[in-house]
Amino acid sequence: MLLTKLEGPGVWRSEELGPQENWCQRLTDTEIQEVVAAARHCESRDIPLFEITKDDFPLAALAERFQRIQQELEGGRGFTVLRGLDPASLGAESCKRVIWGLAQYLGTPEPQDRTGSLLHSVTNTGKTIASSDTARGYETDDELKFHNDGGDVFMLLCLRTAKEGGISKLVSAAALFNAILEERPDLAAVLQQPFYFDSRAQNLNENNVQVVPIFTEHLGYLNVLYKRRYIVTAQRFPDIPRLTPQQTEALDIFDRLCADPALQLAFSMQPGDIQIGNNYSILHSRTKYVDYDEPELRRHLYRLWLTLENSRPLPEVFATTREFGPSYARRQQRASA
Repeated sequence: MLLTKLEGPGVWRSEELGPQENWCQRLTDTEIQEVVAAARHCESRDIPLFEITKDDFPLAALAERFQRIQQELEGGRGFTVLRGLDPASLGAESCKRVIWGLAQYLGTPEPQDRTGSLLHSVTNTGKTIASSDTARGYETDDELKFHNDGGDVFMLLCLRTAKEGGISKLVSAAALFNAILEERPDLAAVLQQPFYFDSRAQNLNENNVQVVPIFTEHLGYLNVLYKRRYIVTAQRFPDIPRLTPQQTEALDIFDRLCADPALQLAFSMQPGDIQIGNNYSILHSRTKYVDYDEPELRRHLYRLWLTLENSRPLPEVFATTREFGPSYARRQQRASA
């Protein structure tokens, strides 16, 4: 049980990040030309998207920047934003090659659902969490409360923004833990005990829930796994223990402090932005958005989940989770190789 204050570069509040150029990196003209040329190279050779390797997507100037990004994701503040690409001139299919090719310089893409999909389109499909037992937040225009995705990191490439709303927000999990610990150390302890999450099971052979703490300390690393919406929807299963008053209080303080402007970084993504964040140390959210009527203008992002090459050790409790199970298995493969 971790009950001491955390320190280090991953412990940040929004006011401590400074001006936007500290965390939003603008690509140079040379780097942009490299990315476009690499995507066109893959297209001209007709290489299937998921077979594109680092060798197929050659980068000279940008490769060094991605080495620094790796260190920023694991060991630094835990996130970055890259800016400067023009998705309209690239086209949607080339943008898929861009996010996949750049990802090869960070790690290994992992499945994002039960079918093994490696690339997701983040856009409003008309579904809602309330109307479907398997719908997930990225398929809706709903507000997404603070949560984390799967894999070591999430990687988003923005093709188009919404007509209104859809603002991105980030919070340092370590800074959040410190704030909870300072105000209510008893609830910091509760959040390190098991909670039941709706697994959004997509076939009858799967478990309806996964049981994991919200905060887990392992070998000197604090890890977070949080989706309150799925904690709440797990309560629809009659055999799941009811949330205790203390657990509900712990969830309430977690949400309240995440919403504190002093803790959160809020910004609007632009077309071409690439947002990358460490899922164990960063929580992210998105405000509700209003879309355009025309389908070709609607908000659209591509998303990958990755296992980093310089990844931290993970606790065994993550082994069977949808979010972190594949990355845990990847570590086991590396260890036995």
